[in-house]
Order: sequence, then C-alpha cells, then structure tokens
Amino acid sequence: MSASGATAAEGPLREFRLRGGLAADNSDGWGLAYGDNGVFHVFKEPEPAAQSLLFAELCNSVRSNLILAHVRKANHPPINTMTNTHPFKHTCCGKEWVFAHNGLVPDIVNLELGRENPVCRPAGETDSEHAFCHLLGYIAQQLQDTHLTETAAWFQTLVTVSEQVTSYGKFNFLMSDGEYLVAYGHDRLHHCEQHNANSPINTPLNRVLIATAPLNGNERWIAFEPGELRVYRLGRLAGRMTTQPSRALRTSANPSFDSTPMVQGLDGSRATYFSIESANINLALS
Repeated sequence: MSASGATAAEGPLREFRLRGGLAADNSDGWGLAYGDNGVFHVFKEPEPAAQSLLFAELCNSVRSNLILAHVRKANHPPINTMTNTHPFKHTCCGKEWVFAHNGLVPDIVNLELGRENPVCRPAGETDSEHAFCHLLGYIAQQLQDTHLTETAAWFQTLVTVSEQVTSYGKFNFLMSDGEYLVAYGHDRLHHCEQHNANSPINTPLNRVLIATAPLNGNERWIAFEPGELRVYRLGRLAGRMTTQPSRALRTSANPSFDSTPMVQGLDGSRATYFSIESANINLALS
C-alpha cells in the first residue's frame, strides 16, 4: 500500500492474513514491513499468517503511508525459517529497501552467487532474496556510473534488470526505498487506486492497494498488463513502464541495456529514456 498520509489498513490486512493458511495455501510464513520516516520496521514469522496473533495485532495497530505484507508458499527452498521469510530488508545507496516476491526464479541463485556483489548479501536461501540483491547490485552500480539524477538512474536500471530476471521464471514483486512503491507484474498482479476528494478526517486523499489477486470489497481492481511496472508515490501513480518479458535473454554478465522497455508517462506519451522529478516522469522522446 502507498498512501498520501499515514493511515491504517485493517480491512485489507485482515483479509490478506487469511490467505496465509485459510483462504489460500500460502502457509509457510508471513511478513509485514511499514515505513516510518525513511526507516522500515519489519515483522515476520515462519508460520501461517492465519494462526499468528502477532499479525492479527499488527492489522489493528499499524499506521503508515507505506505498507508491504507477504504470505509465503515455500518453493525455493521449501524450508520455513525466519531468514527465508519475506519481506526482505537491505541497505543500499544510503537507504533502506524492502522487497517481497511472488513467483519462482531458482536459476538467479547461481547467477548471483557467481557475481561479486559488494552491496547486498542474502541472509537466507531463497531465490527471492537473491533476486532482490541482484537488483540492488545493479542499482548501486548504475548510481555510481551514471550521469543521470539519482532517482532516474535506479528506475531506469530497475526496469531493464527486472525484464531480464523474468527469463528465469516468474517474477512478480513489490519493492520500496521508503519513498516510492514499485510494483512489477510479470504475469499476475492487480491494483486498486482510491482517490477521495471528500475524505473523512484521518483518511488519506490518495491510496493504492496492490495484491496478487483482488481483495474483496466494492473497490475496482485492475489487472496489470503482462510485464507492467508501476511506480507510486504518496498514493498516486508517478509513472508506468511496460517491459517485454518474452524477449528477455538470459545472461551471466551485465544485462543488455540495449533492450528498450516501453515507458509511458501520465500523459500517455512513450519514450525509451525517462527521468523522475517530483514524483512525475518527464520524458525525453527518442
């Protein structure tokens, strides 16, 4: 969730909690991260969310403008431990980042282990955390080498590397640096954007919910296009990019930055280069 102000999310979180062993079979652990002035607080347990009293308590108590929650169905590896439980948190480029993944990209483990990545070392064994470190490694490298502004540089890198990782399997994820919420729907994600001009007191004007499958309620949920990456800040869409996962090539070296994912600004224009300023994508048309 991304919102224009600190808010509770009891309803969505309570329903999501049930997917951890009752409404769905994602019973191999749960985690919840929320932002607080650039710092992420992360709570998780390697047990079913639907049975967790801690998760139930957090549903009622957490207030933030950035919340990420995950219920795990263990695949790679099929081992329930605290370090294998999402979301993962690492520090990169002076910021805390969190990441949660739905899918399976086991080949990324050997690829990442073969790289010298000084920025991020996985604490656990999952392909998901190795993919997270893979992304952060290239983000840090691009920030060091690029002439672009900081935010523009890591967005551009994230789009390209995400497209590359999809060639290893299923790669749907949520990621945040404490300011932006990035959602990548390789093959299955949904978003629900809420804009309330006449919001009650203590209710944010803008909020977006993102989930693998729509949560119940009267809200209008929209499926991501395959390969769509959406960027939110303070509950509003900052931009969207459409990659082409079917064309992504496996590589053990640097990703092919010759590939040019589609970038679309809020005005519907398209480009192969983009920059971010004040949460809006300004396009330099190619």
